[in-house]
Amino acid sequence: MRIGDREYTRREIERRVGNITQLGGTRHVELADGRSRGVRAVEFDTGVGGLRFTVLPDRGMDIADFSCRGLSLVYHTPGTIAHPAFYDPAGMEWLRTFTAGLLTTCGLTYFGNPGQDQGEELGLHGRYSALPASRVCDLSRWEGDEYLLEVTGCVEEAYPFGEKLRLQRSISTYLGSKRVRFRDTVQNYGGSTSPFTILYHVNAGFPLLDAHSELLVASSAVEPYDEVSRSRMDSLTRFQPPEMGFPNLDYLHTMRADPDGSAWAAMVNRSLAGGLGLSLRFDAATLPFLNEWKMLSEVDYVVGIEPVNTIILNRAELRRQKRLPELEPGETRTMEVEVGVLEGADEIDAFAAMVAALTPSR
Repeated sequence: MRIGDREYTRREIERRVGNITQLGGTRHVELADGRSRGVRAVEFDTGVGGLRFTVLPDRGMDIADFSCRGLSLVYHTPGTIAHPAFYDPAGMEWLRTFTAGLLTTCGLTYFGNPGQDQGEELGLHGRYSALPASRVCDLSRWEGDEYLLEVTGCVEEAYPFGEKLRLQRSISTYLGSKRVRFRDTVQNYGGSTSPFTILYHVNAGFPLLDAHSELLVASSAVEPYDEVSRSRMDSLTRFQPPEMGFPNLDYLHTMRADPDGSAWAAMVNRSLAGGLGLSLRFDAATLPFLNEWKMLSEVDYVVGIEPVNTIILNRAELRRQKRLPELEPGETRTMEVEVGVLEGADEIDAFAAMVAALTPSR
């Protein structure tokens, strides 16, 4: 493990500390105020890596706050963290318990705008983020001379005579690291074919998001969702200060994978703290798209950079367009997303050069 200018072995560390939490680690707590009362949380601290974030087992093992060296990189909604008991699946009510933060997962059998599909009323963005995890385990441990921080849990979206999907999630990082990985394996343990839609709603916010921010994304094509979004494609990767009444803009990027099969994107701000960025690496085989959601209104000032397995439409429309992913009985699918922090001009420039090498001219 590297601390300052020196590498330490496990034995050298253990001789110098009373408990590994002296250098960072995980802490399990329960929130106590307002609508968050009773929500379980696991606080991660990577120590000299400067990364702090909070996992919410009662909200599908999603990730709320996320900061590096005291600077928040993500957006928080006005309602902040809400207990899943407040969730209402009807219409647009999902927004009333939308936490945002680093990660809000949408799915697992539908997302997109409210509407009907085969006689079923579907609200906005699915039920997943209001489902508590079970069998939550802290598996933090030494791996050689590095200390791994890892928490796992199981989330099921299932009911009699309907879909039966089980998601196993692992969230992990290392002491001293500036990266966190979430790995999901979803299984259809039912007896019939099930829709399977998943959206990793990553939410960049102020001070990372500001007039000097830029989106770096290795995509081969971009599809606007509507004419308003199409009319603003000249500012696709650029941003501005908050503007009252700014329209909701959405774009679907088809990702260009590197030779290892990874897709890459980052929100960067070269004027913040000498240059700061929030980077994404994800498996392009199971997450071939990145959705870009721009909402630059006052207070609602957020940009979503969102790995996703299909275009974000109501399930009935996905069926009509033959773009609805499915899982057969017994089938599993694994998704992996890594979020990292870019610090300084050199790291941002290297990331930008990699993206440029992957991106054909459009």
